[in-house]
Amino acid sequence: MLIEIPKVGSYKIENIVFDFNGTLASGGKVSPRVYRQILGLTKDFNIFIVTADTFNTVREIFDDTEVRVKVISKENGSLDKKDFIAELNSSETIALGNGSNDAFMLKESIIGIGVLGSEGLSIGALENSDLMIRDINDFFEMMKAPKKLIATLRK
Repeated sequence: MLIEIPKVGSYKIENIVFDFNGTLASGGKVSPRVYRQILGLTKDFNIFIVTADTFNTVREIFDDTEVRVKVISKENGSLDKKDFIAELNSSETIALGNGSNDAFMLKESIIGIGVLGSEGLSIGALENSDLMIRDINDFFEMMKAPKKLIATLRK
C-alpha cells in the first residue's frame, strides 16, 4: 500500500506489526471480530505479532494462518521488538502497541500507532507514537479507508 502524506512523505507499507496483549488481545484472548480483521489484512500485507506471550496463547490462536508470530524475551522485550522492526525494514512497517515495552518499536517504525485499549496506554508508548487510537478496531477502519490515516498525519 502506498500512503502519501502531504508535507510528510510517501510510504510504501509492506508490513504491519502488532503487539499482542493490550493491543490485540485482553487476557490472552482475541475477539472474533479482531481475529477476522487481522486475517483480512494478510491479503495485502505481511502481518506479524511480536510478543512476550504472557498468557501463552498467541501461537495456538494464529496457528494455521498467514499471521507470523515472534515470541520475544520478557527480560529484553523492548529491544527485541525494536530490533525486529529494523530487521523487517522499518521504512516499510507500521507498528501498533500499548505498553512500555512497545515504545522503541513504535519509534523505529515508519508509522507508530499507540492503542488506548481496555488495558491502557503507557506514557512511553504514547510519546513514541505518530498517532494514538482509542481501540484496535479504529486501525482496521483506517486501513479500509486510508484517507483517514492520511488526514490525521498530514502537516
